[in-house]
Amino acid sequence: MTVHDKPLPVIDVENAPYWEYCKKHELRFQKCSVCGHIRSRISAICPECNSMESEWTKLSGKGRIFSFIIYRRAFHPAYENDIPYCVAIIELDEGPRMQSNITDCDIEAIEIEMPVEVYFDDVNEDISLPKFRPVS
Repeated sequence: MTVHDKPLPVIDVENAPYWEYCKKHELRFQKCSVCGHIRSRISAICPECNSMESEWTKLSGKGRIFSFIIYRRAFHPAYENDIPYCVAIIELDEGPRMQSNITDCDIEAIEIEMPVEVYFDDVNEDISLPKFRPVS
């Protein structure tokens, strides 16, 4: 586990399954059991067909950078030692997009369409954060 002094997500009834899968190092999103839409946001109702039926489907964890920003000034004091760092929108191979960090590479080499893959940062016993690095 890494030492983590940054703000962490709040686990609630709706998102608890997502975080449980992350602890197992599995990236899973809700998939509508009726129309097959993979949801980028956790919700009780499918935004495509309004069905309330869904399952947690395992994703490949691979995708491409859709958009990104390099922070050169910390937006929160806990991130001051991380400057510069990258926050990106990753378009997963299965279609949905998610926000995360891009790590393990030269920050200046990050670019749109760069292929990336997920890994999990075990920050404590309850939270493993999905982060991304370039495909090698």
